[in-house]
Order: sequence, then structure tokens, then C-alpha cells
Amino acid sequence: MSAVRDSLVEEALATGTLKGLPDGHFIDGRFVASEAGGRMESFDPGRGAAFAGFAAGTAADVDAAVAAARRALAGEWGRATPAERGRVLNRLAALIRDNADRLAVVESLDSGKRLVEAEGDVRGAARAFEYYAGAADKLHGASIPLGPDYVGFTIEEPIGVAAQIIPWNYPLSTAARGIAPALAAGCAVVAKPAEQTPFTCLMLAELAHRAGLPAGVFNVVTGTGREAGAPLTDHPSIDHITFTGSVDTGIRVMQTAAKHVTRLVLELGGKSPLAVMADADPDAALNGVMEAIFENAGQICSAGSRLVIERSIADGFIDRLAGRMEGLSIGHGLRNPAIGPVNSAAQLAKIAGHVEQAKAAGNIIHAGGNIARPSNAADGWFFQPTVVAARGVKDPIVQEEIFGPVLAVQVVDGLDEAIAAANCTDYALVAGIYTRDLSKAYRYARAVDAGQVYINEYFAGGIEVPFGGNRKSGFGREKGMEGLRSYCKLKSVVARI
Repeated sequence: MSAVRDSLVEEALATGTLKGLPDGHFIDGRFVASEAGGRMESFDPGRGAAFAGFAAGTAADVDAAVAAARRALAGEWGRATPAERGRVLNRLAALIRDNADRLAVVESLDSGKRLVEAEGDVRGAARAFEYYAGAADKLHGASIPLGPDYVGFTIEEPIGVAAQIIPWNYPLSTAARGIAPALAAGCAVVAKPAEQTPFTCLMLAELAHRAGLPAGVFNVVTGTGREAGAPLTDHPSIDHITFTGSVDTGIRVMQTAAKHVTRLVLELGGKSPLAVMADADPDAALNGVMEAIFENAGQICSAGSRLVIERSIADGFIDRLAGRMEGLSIGHGLRNPAIGPVNSAAQLAKIAGHVEQAKAAGNIIHAGGNIARPSNAADGWFFQPTVVAARGVKDPIVQEEIFGPVLAVQVVDGLDEAIAAANCTDYALVAGIYTRDLSKAYRYARAVDAGQVYINEYFAGGIEVPFGGNRKSGFGREKGMEGLRSYCKLKSVVARI
């Protein structure tokens, strides 16, 4: 138990806020107010009330941040060796660990997620910078054999200024998985965190500056998507955009990027299937299903939001699942319940609307199904963990991303039907399977369209494993060495000798 963490939790629960939160955009190595003077509020989802204010950015602030990034690339950062970049990122990883308690409490307070989950996100962010610190001086081109009269080789060059549009469900870890490889490659960054969760990205930028990152290399502009995000993605001096968010917004970002032929990595929605075969270890599968859908109150693009289960074990498994769910505590994220709040009143209304539609259509609700009002957080935004039986592959509960603690159940007969069920949506981000038969597992992994497949453990892997989707789940890859190459442009050089 950390005394610092406990003190911060006590302060936040007692006062509804924390002292010393970042104030202003972080541009050119310092916190600055919005040029237009605008301010916004950030809400604590566990209380349903504002806890702090922050700068509301506009196109003028974006212009200032992009200009600072351009200057930084023309200065010492553009001349830094890969090893020097790696040393800065290693120092940043250490500073994240040194400030882990405060980062985790702020992340929980701002996003609503359980403190234990926020602590895991902080550890993952530190690991991301550590991983890419080690990769910075190992990114190299290739020699091309052209015969005795030529020398041919390739060079991986930094793409330039990279925009990062960061979502509200994983503010710190999503920022780290994009910003760390961008910096390792030698890029400069302008980040726009979600207006619901701005603070840990601002804290990260300040820590990066303390770690020795030159002014202007890592800038953060806060504000709404319309007033700050859109000008950033439409900026002609942006060389690359990494966007994580909804399909509809991703389409608009892609259309905007086309005007300037700006490179993109899009990580969009998901409706990921988790298959449980009759031969699976039932306890491991049950634990895996619970984690896959109820972590972060189901607000994960890669959540296992569809249980695809063989008919012979379906009734017993669902009964056990519903029984486990009845005992789950619901409450403020800083109190570490089993299920925390959803991020906003709008998100709560969206989740409730999906479930009410399913009820009206005749779907069986096996567990949950209602807005929750826990006694110690009655004004927060909570939804009961819910299991809904699907009426068929076209059922909206199967096809539509809900982004909450709602699990759709599809019953199948055998592996072939499980594969067909897994592939029945427009999304193709993640898939999982529980089975003792590795032949079945590998057949499933090959046949299901997904960017990554988990076998006998959902959310397996870490920063080393490439992540991204296909079809309406987006394109491009983050994490791993593929994520580093996303921030590079390949140059070929050929010389006659």
C-alpha cells in the first residue's frame, strides 16, 4: 500500500478534486492559456460532477503547437542520435514510475476507471516508453543486392510532425502507445486528448520535458474535437495522424486527411467475439469472459463483447456467469469496486438505449440490464453488468458497438459455426477462443478476420505485440516494431560505383 496514493485518494474523495492539476495547454515546453481565453470543465464519472477546469483550445492554439513542433524538428531534436533519443525515453519511463501514484489517481478520477486498472495503465505507459527507448537505436534499413556495380540501401526516416488524437477510455496508455514510438523514431508530436479526460496527457508532457525532451517536441492542446481536434487533423503542416475513436469520427478524420494526403493510423470500433468451445477449461473460460467484457466497465474497443459458445455447455456456463455477476460491487473508481462508472452521462444514456431496444425486441436478459445507483455514489454514471441473448446474427445487440458492460451471447454448434459467428459483423479488431484443442484454436485464428487473436487468455501480450484492426475497425498497427515503423518514411538510395 502506498501512503502517497492513499493520501491522494483521501483528498479526492473528501474534496471532490486534487490540488496542483495541470492548467493550460502544454506548448513549446510550458503550460500556456488558450489564446482565446476559453475554459472547460472535466467531470468525475463516479460523482457525476465537475472536479477541475482546463483550457479550451482553438485553431490558434493548434497553430502555435504545430509551429513549436516544426521548430523543434529543425533544432536539436532533429540532430539527436537514436541513442540520445532512447536515453530521454528511458528517463521518462523512470519519471512515470516515480509519479505513478499521482498519475493513477488522476486517471481514475478523470476517466472513472477503477484505481487498480489505472495503476495497471500507468505501469503499461512506463513500459511503452522503456520498450521504445530500447528500440530507438535498432531501427535500421536494409542492404539491397544489385550486383557488383551498385550499392543499394534503405533508410528509415522520421515522418515529421505526428498528430495524436487520444480517446477518453484509456487516456494515458493510448497516449503512450502512440507518442513513445513517434518520439523514438525522431518525430515531434502534437497531442489532443479527449475533452473528457485531458489531465494525464498534460502531466505526461511535463514529465517528458523534465526527462530532457527539448521544448516543442511534445505538445498538448486540450479542448473539444470540433474546436481543437478538427483544426489539428486539417492542419497542412501535420505529416501523420494517429486517431483512436469511433468509426464515424474516424471517417471524417480520413476525409480531412485526404485533402493534404496525410498519412493515417486509424484504430476504430470493435465488436469482438470470444468463443468458448465445449472442451475448454470452464473456470479459465469464465474468468476470461468476465475480464474481457467487464474491465473498464466494458469501455474498451477490443472488449470481448460477444460470447460465442457451443450449445452443449451454453446453459450451464451462462448460469455460472450470471451468478458471478450478481456479486459484483459497483461504485466510485477510487474505491476499487468490481465495476466502476461509465465515462459520461451521454455514454450511460447510449448504453441504456441499446439495452432497452434489446428488451423491446424480445431479447432475453440473463443478468443486469438497468442503470445502477450504488448507495455510495448515487449521482454517478453506472450501468449494471449485463448479459443479453442474441436472437440471430443480424440482431443489433450483435452488430452494434455498445461500449459498456453489456455482453451479447451467440449460441453455436461446433467450430465452423463459431468461426461464422465470429466473422458476422463489420468489425475485425480482436477475437479470442478458449479450447483445449490447439488444432481448433489455430484453425479459428486463421479463419477469423481480426488484427489479433487471443488463445486461452483474453488481452494476452503487451507493448511488444502489434495491435490494430481490419475493415471498420481501422487500419495500420500500433505497438511492437510495426508501431515504430508507422512513424517512419522509407527512403531508397542507389549508387553506381
